[in-house]
Amino acid sequence: MSEKSSSSGSDEDVDPESGQPVELGGVLSKWTNYIHGWQDRWVVLKNNTLSYYKSEDEREYGCRGSLCLSKAVITPHEFDECRFDISVNDSVWYLRAEDPKHRLQWIESIELHKAESGYGSETSLRRHGSMLSLTSAASALSATSTSSFKKGHRLREKLAEMETFRDILCRQVDTLQKYFDSCADAVSKDEFQRDRVEEDEDEFPTTTRPDGECNHNNNGSKEKLFPPASPKGMNGIDFKGEAITFKATTAGILSTLSHCIELMVKREDSWQKRLDKELEKRRRVEDAYKSAMNELKKKSHYGGPDYEEGPNSLINEDEFFDAVEAALDRQDKIEEQCQSEKVRIPRLTPVPPGDAYSTIGTHRFATKPHSHSSSLSSVELVSASDDIHRFSAQVEEMVQNHMTYSLQDVGGDANWQLVIEEGEMKVYRREVEENGIVLDPLKATHSVKGVTGHEVCHYFWDTAVRMDWETTIENFNVVETLSDNAVIVYQTHKRVWPASQRDVLYLSAIRKILATNENDPDTWLVCNFSVDHDKALPTNRCVRAKINVAMICQTLVSPPEGDKEISRDNILCKITYVANVNPGGWAPASVLRAVAKREYPKFLKRFTSYVQEKTSGNPILF
Repeated sequence: MSEKSSSSGSDEDVDPESGQPVELGGVLSKWTNYIHGWQDRWVVLKNNTLSYYKSEDEREYGCRGSLCLSKAVITPHEFDECRFDISVNDSVWYLRAEDPKHRLQWIESIELHKAESGYGSETSLRRHGSMLSLTSAASALSATSTSSFKKGHRLREKLAEMETFRDILCRQVDTLQKYFDSCADAVSKDEFQRDRVEEDEDEFPTTTRPDGECNHNNNGSKEKLFPPASPKGMNGIDFKGEAITFKATTAGILSTLSHCIELMVKREDSWQKRLDKELEKRRRVEDAYKSAMNELKKKSHYGGPDYEEGPNSLINEDEFFDAVEAALDRQDKIEEQCQSEKVRIPRLTPVPPGDAYSTIGTHRFATKPHSHSSSLSSVELVSASDDIHRFSAQVEEMVQNHMTYSLQDVGGDANWQLVIEEGEMKVYRREVEENGIVLDPLKATHSVKGVTGHEVCHYFWDTAVRMDWETTIENFNVVETLSDNAVIVYQTHKRVWPASQRDVLYLSAIRKILATNENDPDTWLVCNFSVDHDKALPTNRCVRAKINVAMICQTLVSPPEGDKEISRDNILCKITYVANVNPGGWAPASVLRAVAKREYPKFLKRFTSYVQEKTSGNPILF
């Protein structure tokens, strides 16, 4: 892994100038999805953000995704020493380093960036300062105070009274202060005058009044007359009245304060109860959040690598079964909508000719000749010697095995279980497991009126019409044409989550087996079995399944009345369909068996209905 800086969670990871963690970049493997799996991506850790690019050269085109690490949870994997997961709410990145040392380096760097993020870090305090916190606190306090007293009208009234009392008290204090100042000035002036009078008595026998006359007392002595000091004489202030008013004002203030305290105590009790309720609600919400997060860790992010199908999958068998059932139901609804909205346009599909005669019982019936394309005219294969290619021996062996074992009656065999019976259709299953993988062989028998075995096998084998009736295929192509009657086909099937997507590479061959007894009908057979090919090697995108499938058909004809020609009302096709499928990977046995029980009858009914529709009104091909 190439990196722009060597981070290890030490002081060297912090820029000495800015105090910020240094940038880190390198190649990590990132889990993308089930289709592409692990992919190398260029990952950059900068400014508390983890971003990834498709490659280092494509950084100029912008990142493909990013995560803010403020609330990120970094989880080293329990078993994989190179892997670690980063989750933010419901978003999870699954990452792998090239070795445990680099994993530790990335985790420590991410934790360092995370620690330096948000308002609680030292660098954030340096960046934002303290005034923002003070302003926020003041605003919050103001908002709280306003909302707290919004309904407290009585308390507001009492506070208004306190304002009034304060104004009155301030005026009274000013008045009394003036009175006290006047009193102090009068006393000082009186003492000064008394001192002067005493000095004058020593020098003069009599004292003069302010008007120039002397004052004589009863004992013949003389004294100066002083006007008496009156409370009202001091600037006209009524000291007694002011004192009474001051006392009443202070009493009113004390009473109002007592009332305010009483109201605030009641409000405090009320707010305490509301706070207790809010705290209880918060506790319940936090418990619910923790529980939901635990469930989320268990059940969410099903797209992650821990939820791949396998014996160690985090999805239990019941959840796996429910998910597959839900996915199949959705596919069925989509298919029904497509069929209902589809405008069916008649399309003439060339049908290969068969023999000029078909031997049924002791009668030989000729069919009317009709034109057809030369590319399909060679389907009338009679023996293996006419179909020579490098897989001829394998095809011959498969055909012989199917003719020997597949046509055997299973009705009395205890190993075969009848799982479905709908009219003429019967589906049997034999339970087989190998190394924990379900390999149950399936066998179905069916009778379809109005079609021949040649027609059924032709439409089952013909790759030109495969997508017309097969709804489970996503992609389909012919890898190699071995002969006119044998092709190698590669196809991918639609993914049914949570199972992995499957692909199949198989050889498909069509054969006509002539009856050894004149009274027995001929047999048409299509066998599909897995092979290897250099042009379609297995990939990590899909799980390669192995198949051995055969469609075996025989035509029974009931003679028409009189000289009438044979019509489709006189023919019946006996179908035997056998399937041996190895899913290529682990999946719950109950799921595989339930899906097989559900899908095989639907497939047979859908396919035979398609053949009846395509052959209706066309000449009979024996």
